[in-house]
Amino acid sequence: MNKEDLCYMPATQMAKAVREKKLSPVEIVDTLLERIESVNPKLNAYVTLTASSARKEARRAEQAVMKKERLGPLHGVPYSIKDLTFTKGIRTMRGSRIYEHFVPDEDPPLVERLRAAGGVMLGKTATPEMGWKGVTDSPLSGITRNPWNLKRTPGGSSGGASAQVAAGLGPLAQGSDGGGSIRIPSGLTGIFGLKPSFGRVPVYPMSSHDALSHAGPMTRTVADAALMLSVMAGPHEADRTSLEAPPEDYVGKLNRGVKGLRVAWSPDLGYAAVDPEVKRLAASAAKVFGELGCKVEQVNPKFGDPSPFFDVLWQAGSAGGLAPYLKRWEKKMDPGLVKVVKLGLKISAAQFIQAQADRHAYWDKVRRFFEKYDLLLTPSLAVTAFAVGRLKPSASKQRHRVGWLDWTPFTYPFNLTHNPAATVPAGFSKDGLPVGLQIVGRRFADMTVLRAARAFEKARPWAHIRPKL
Repeated sequence: MNKEDLCYMPATQMAKAVREKKLSPVEIVDTLLERIESVNPKLNAYVTLTASSARKEARRAEQAVMKKERLGPLHGVPYSIKDLTFTKGIRTMRGSRIYEHFVPDEDPPLVERLRAAGGVMLGKTATPEMGWKGVTDSPLSGITRNPWNLKRTPGGSSGGASAQVAAGLGPLAQGSDGGGSIRIPSGLTGIFGLKPSFGRVPVYPMSSHDALSHAGPMTRTVADAALMLSVMAGPHEADRTSLEAPPEDYVGKLNRGVKGLRVAWSPDLGYAAVDPEVKRLAASAAKVFGELGCKVEQVNPKFGDPSPFFDVLWQAGSAGGLAPYLKRWEKKMDPGLVKVVKLGLKISAAQFIQAQADRHAYWDKVRRFFEKYDLLLTPSLAVTAFAVGRLKPSASKQRHRVGWLDWTPFTYPFNLTHNPAATVPAGFSKDGLPVGLQIVGRRFADMTVLRAARAFEKARPWAHIRPKL
């Protein structure tokens, strides 16, 4: 096996090879660190590399195998953590000069669980300042780039994670998603990303955006995501919103297929302006579900556009979390984030409560829709990856004050409703950029979404296609 093939090996195969003594955790980590040293300067995917501790963990993992100790499901498998997520003893900068030197003194539950499962942390991946937007650049860590075209964005806010996985810099990446921040970058870089049902993976500390923020896996294969989710999921007292139910057997049930499922396909949700090439590729991908035995129906769900009240909730959450820092830090912050915070400060309590009421009414429309359908398919995004350094694809007038909602019309609705939603690679545009298909399930039906994604993956494999770096 050559070094590049090892770097692109799925985590499921890697874990099996380690258990069977066919691969050394030390060899895996050394090979990945060598590739990161070569490729990361082009991408800026990792902002903090924990090379020394990763090598120590790999050596301990190798010794455990040789001593025939009990091994966890991720034993010897490398992973990354988004730089919004706390990591004990490792700086967590959040893309912000405010946190440039912040070192947490505890791990949140998902990090504890990845460590306990035998995983080896390679480092922290880039995010825009405080994860506020759908592209990845920040005043602190600079611009992160798309492996398929270095002049294009990898999306955000988990853009470092998506660039890492797409470029073969580690098989597993943790992302977070408050309005699409797992699915946006996964869709723009041609990988698999899953936003689980809200509460499936405990989040700590709680985001100032509260009941919008989810955590989940970003990987090249669906099986890798199922494996990672099985480790991260489950209730925890640190998150008052975490689901009581223990995780399902995501790996064991993954290949049960989707025959007989009722599937709705919507190219625009009734209101979105979508690039014609994106729409065509996503529609072609949606047809695959008919070939897999599903009953597929094109629909206009008639949910309505939730962006006006999402705007209010996002701005208010940003203001609540960051307004106290403006006096000291405003000139060193992302100007776009400062604008959102100041907009949030103008929102009245009555406006906020009305936005919450609008959200509940929207939630009910989506709930009723999923009484009829098992899955909803949409394009993952309205566009392909655009130039780095921009908040949106062009200089055209934006309808939404948040700034990134026009080109992400399919993602944030399902943060509002807590439904599980994934993006799978659906093909490539004429200029070689990935296009994604979003798969949304009814609330708590994470297993159905994973099964659907795996069935599609078997019909339309993608993991063998690599960017030329």
